[in-house]
Amino acid sequence: MRQIPWETADIAPGRVVQWRIGPTGLTGPPHREERNRRSASFNQDKHHALIDESRNTDEPLASWLAVTFEIGGTLNRAALESALLYLVRRHDLLRCEFHRVPENLSYAVHRPDGIGIEAVDLGGFDTSQEIRAFLGDGFRKSIDTMAWPPYVMGAVLRDGGSTTVYLAFDHIVSDGMSMPNVVRDVQVAYAAYCRGEDPGLPRPGSYLEFAREQRRCYDSIGVDDDRLVYWKAFIGRNGGVFPRFPLDLGVEPGRLYPPVNDTATLLDDRQAEALEARCRDVGGKPFMGVLAAAAVALRDEGGPDLYRALMPLSERGRATWRDSLGWFVNTLPIEFSAARDLAFGQLIRGVRDGFTTMMESIDVPFIRAWELFAPEHFTGRCWPFPVNFLSYIDMRRCPGAEHHQQWRPTAYVWVSRVNGSASWFQRDSAGLHINSIYVDTPQAHRTMAALQGRLRETLRAMAGPVALVSPRPMPAVLLQA
Repeated sequence: MRQIPWETADIAPGRVVQWRIGPTGLTGPPHREERNRRSASFNQDKHHALIDESRNTDEPLASWLAVTFEIGGTLNRAALESALLYLVRRHDLLRCEFHRVPENLSYAVHRPDGIGIEAVDLGGFDTSQEIRAFLGDGFRKSIDTMAWPPYVMGAVLRDGGSTTVYLAFDHIVSDGMSMPNVVRDVQVAYAAYCRGEDPGLPRPGSYLEFAREQRRCYDSIGVDDDRLVYWKAFIGRNGGVFPRFPLDLGVEPGRLYPPVNDTATLLDDRQAEALEARCRDVGGKPFMGVLAAAAVALRDEGGPDLYRALMPLSERGRATWRDSLGWFVNTLPIEFSAARDLAFGQLIRGVRDGFTTMMESIDVPFIRAWELFAPEHFTGRCWPFPVNFLSYIDMRRCPGAEHHQQWRPTAYVWVSRVNGSASWFQRDSAGLHINSIYVDTPQAHRTMAALQGRLRETLRAMAGPVALVSPRPMPAVLLQA
């Protein structure tokens, strides 16, 4: 399973059917469990406020995450419809309506039996390009943080061929690790309904409970709290909350830009296995090799010897949340040396030590640290400058991964405007891949192309017979690729 730009989605032509979710019968006022009105998580509150404040500006902000996957053979349309309804009834966050109150963002929850589903035929399309353009435009118009439901569900139906199912979510109800759960839930439920059985999946943990516990622990945290020691130490060394992206992207301060979204394979499966083995040989884990390579590549492109970045981390560590949908992501700064005189083992141990220290603060919400230590930037429409941001997910460990070759799931991220760059690394059965979103400027195109080429060379050198910290000098033609 990979994350790629929507513009490169491989969706064969067919007839598009979309399913609308609403209160039972799709008429009348919502039937909500008002007694369950609760405060949203810190991530959701900040996201909602940001989208709301930008709605009436020249550059309204928006974002969505989507997934597509295949159902083989002749489609049982009733079973698919039931599987999609099952998904919404199964996950309470998909039944939440958000409401801004003076203190914070809260939500009221529709009861599972108060939700209905209705199919709408949107017509046939003759080419993949038409399908992508139509669906992408529909996602941008239909997915609204401020409206319910903030997601769309549908399928591309074909006579005598496979069916492509698509679901797209506003970030307020989902994160990247939710996408494999969506695929698994719908596929398992569909197969069960085709057999005339119940899906029988274990009950997932409630994101509402996660948000409640997070609020209880961190609503009242102050700058002198001992749980913020790591943040304060990092800020003291870094000079602020945000670690800068150290290369030139050609951006102006305070300005947002249209995004570029690109993807590439950095290592095939054999090369990725070799890198993982070398990391384990020196006491590290595979993702530490990716972090180390990113640091070395940045350094060799003109960045500093000391690597600093914001790293999103899954908060699904407890089995309670493994099967859940929601925004289970915290963000923490990581810091380690990428000095030229370090041997490979020393470099990996430095990454390991930096990661271990960082993880001691995994429960402290990034939003609270940002609000406490950079209040002058907290109400802004974006981070104050391009930030070094790197994510890693091993898709082979996700629920349902053993069926991914058959289901062919693909993930997508879309944002309306950016002021820097962000990169997501995914490891799957085909190798190691990167998906980057960055500002659409001439300088950023040059910088990111050179960095990606350097990164690929660095990773391959580290995976080679002798794990090198720096690869050989790159040919000029590769730097411009």
